[in-house]
Amino acid sequence: MLGAFALLALLVPLVSSSPDAIHLAGRRAAPSLAHLFGTDELGRDLLARVLHGARVSLAVGLLSAALSSVVGVAVGSVAGYVGGMIDDALMRFTDAILAIPRLPLLMVAAAIARPSVSLLIVMIGVTGWMETARVLRADFVTLKSRDFVDAARAAGAGTWRIIARHLLPNAAATAAVATTLAVGRAILLESALSFFGVGVQPPTPSWGNMLYQAQTTMTTEPWLAIFPGLCIFVTVFAVNQLGDAVGARRMPN
Repeated sequence: MLGAFALLALLVPLVSSSPDAIHLAGRRAAPSLAHLFGTDELGRDLLARVLHGARVSLAVGLLSAALSSVVGVAVGSVAGYVGGMIDDALMRFTDAILAIPRLPLLMVAAAIARPSVSLLIVMIGVTGWMETARVLRADFVTLKSRDFVDAARAAGAGTWRIIARHLLPNAAATAAVATTLAVGRAILLESALSFFGVGVQPPTPSWGNMLYQAQTTMTTEPWLAIFPGLCIFVTVFAVNQLGDAVGARRMPN
């Protein structure tokens, strides 16, 4: 399912019409062979908007998860390997950030900044690294006591070489699981922010702002909410299943 969504998002200019093409004569049309997902209040084809929205929602999910993973891996690896006061300081800072509700924080920041898609990616990414940092730190605390780390240290390897060449490859499965779960959280956050009107702004389509625009017509044109909502559900479910599969394949080091 993820592959299908990604492929359609990449090829959407070739397989669908413009998401902003207005046809007032065909406004509010129910799903049919002419418009598989129906049309909205301006006669725009909902299938085209869902496919173009996939580009935005998947980009936000993947890129913000990648950013949060980079920050989380950096913080968790340093805290877990170095230990001592640095570990305490980094983990207490992580706990303090975790104590702040993420969605209200992002809503306030987005309402002030009115972010573009790129800025929204950064905002979601820099507020989502804490879980990755905690699980990587726990992995590094266990791994740094292994014999291969002692051997590398005895051979003269420095701290950064040990982290990069010996510890990170052994913690890659943990980082991969954390990253896949972060993708699902990021897609849900983008959808929530756009639903509340402070995320991706129209006319740029995203699954979240499509739900926002459909909330007043839920009883009369339910297809306007069903299809973007179904895309969010299927994508997040598939991402979580992927994370479970990666975790299940993780082998003891």
